[in-house]
Amino acid sequence: MLTHRFKLTLAITLLALSLVLGCTSCQSKIPNQNVVGSTFPSVVGINLDGIEISIPDREDPRPTVLLIGYLQDAQFDADRWLLGLLQAETPVRLLEVPTIPGLFMEMLLANTIDNGMRKGIPFEDWAVVVTLYGDDAEYVKEFTGNTGGNNIRVALLDQTGKVLWFHDRGYSAGKLLELDRFVRKEFR
Repeated sequence: MLTHRFKLTLAITLLALSLVLGCTSCQSKIPNQNVVGSTFPSVVGINLDGIEISIPDREDPRPTVLLIGYLQDAQFDADRWLLGLLQAETPVRLLEVPTIPGLFMEMLLANTIDNGMRKGIPFEDWAVVVTLYGDDAEYVKEFTGNTGGNNIRVALLDQTGKVLWFHDRGYSAGKLLELDRFVRKEFR
């Protein structure tokens, strides 16, 4: 039988944990940046297959489109970009990059967060979902800005990591077609 003191301690611990996890939306807001022409920070994440992935990948000669998200609610925007790019058959390496900067607690729960994503994503797509935590996530947040967190940041990188094209104002069919034309012209 649980003692009153143990129950109280458990309740306080669970409340504190829920407050810490709820504070992901309390993260500092960084104004959005125009990053075209800048070099993307060198970061390392783990894809849902458990493989370490470097961004940018200087070994891969293909242009890379990163779909960078800061909030779970950005998934709707990410899905539209993914579907559009796949339907257009845009010739790029495509990575979805959930970015979870900040709290130490989130890093401790990384496995739980990744397992939650695995449950909602078919295993054949796990290789292209590369989650960034901690400092690597913080570098990316500071680089792109995170205001309007429900919008995906779409960044086209060349092999060196230079940002050639960038959009952060939500899905736009016109912008998707612009990106597709840009890739086809620059990377013939």
